[in-house]
Amino acid sequence: MLRYLVVLIGIILFFSCDSKIISSQNKSLSNGWSKEEIIKFDFPKFDSLKTYNLFINLRNTNDYKYNNIFLIAEIGFPHGKIITDTLEYKMANPDGSWLGTGIGSIKENKLWLKENVSFSENGIYKISISQAVRNNGDVEGVSNLEGITDIGISVEETTQE
Repeated sequence: MLRYLVVLIGIILFFSCDSKIISSQNKSLSNGWSKEEIIKFDFPKFDSLKTYNLFINLRNTNDYKYNNIFLIAEIGFPHGKIITDTLEYKMANPDGSWLGTGIGSIKENKLWLKENVSFSENGIYKISISQAVRNNGDVEGVSNLEGITDIGISVEETTQE
């Protein structure tokens, strides 16, 4: 009986995997996220005839004190072009319950970074992310953002309809 259960779980996991994900990278943060810490990812050129959606994957715990998060994301192209965005994402509902998925105290959030990106230049693409969270009324950013455990980037092929 146990063997059948293991096989059934394996089949479910196999078919539930998102086949659109072309590349995914994650980095763990050990003691919060310092405002000086820039998380960097390198990606090779993908198929130039296809378009892709880019996502930021972020995990938080109940130690995260805010209902939103501000991020600065930079995409560096191989020939020197850089696109910089300041992004705000909602992390909690008005009642304080976390958005995202997961059981227990860790929630995983899949946040849009860019839609329909094409990788037409040869070389390595660089994506860097830093946090820009501030307390209300403060000029300086939060020096160490507690409760963020992991940051990642995933690249998914767009569906052609």
